[in-house]
Amino acid sequence: MENLQYYVTAAYPCSYLDGRIARSQVAVTSDATAQQHYSDLIRHGFRRSGLYIYRPHCDHCGACTSIRLPVAEFNPDRSQKRAWARHATLQSTVIGPGFFDEHFALYTLYQKARHAGGGMDHDDAAQYTEFLVKANVDSFMVEFRQPSVDHSKGELKMVSIIDRLADGLSAVYTFYSPELRKDYGTYNVLWQIKYAQSLGLNYLYLGYWIADCQKMSYKLRFKPCELLLGQSWKEVQ
Repeated sequence: MENLQYYVTAAYPCSYLDGRIARSQVAVTSDATAQQHYSDLIRHGFRRSGLYIYRPHCDHCGACTSIRLPVAEFNPDRSQKRAWARHATLQSTVIGPGFFDEHFALYTLYQKARHAGGGMDHDDAAQYTEFLVKANVDSFMVEFRQPSVDHSKGELKMVSIIDRLADGLSAVYTFYSPELRKDYGTYNVLWQIKYAQSLGLNYLYLGYWIADCQKMSYKLRFKPCELLLGQSWKEVQ
């Protein structure tokens, strides 16, 4: 990481906390070197958005805290077990990154229902591609479908974008059908935990947790978990 160059972005409105101004530190990598450094960058609190690998670098705020799950030690609670059972009929398929009209339609529906007014609810196909399809690291997509007698492939319910690291998986983004009384988000994290276990990997990196952001509170419900505090990962029970 010492051999990399970094730059800090201009200030922009924070997408997590109202009224806050954010900046990001971006690691400069080429297509040839991105995968080489990516695992180390993730361990040091970076994330990926398209071809950009970044971490928060705000002037007067340190609310964003990286969180990961040691998958071998994970112990689901009753609610998580119910979510797993509720969606046990979903069929998952791992595919390479790509643009698919069916995915984009579900993404648009999800953004308008779950993040209306956040800006991403107006993303066009090009913005979606820049955000979730383009990658210069080891990335893949997972489709989750509900089997149906009148649809040969089943109805698409959820799509995940996941990166593979040297020591784990990084959950880049997930979008799903915004139905009431469903636990797609919880089921998806559980699926990624099990998939990391099946690959013999140690961690599932869930991005950032912010104490004052209600939309991120679910991440602490997966126990045990670890937070990046300073330069060290500390377990939270």
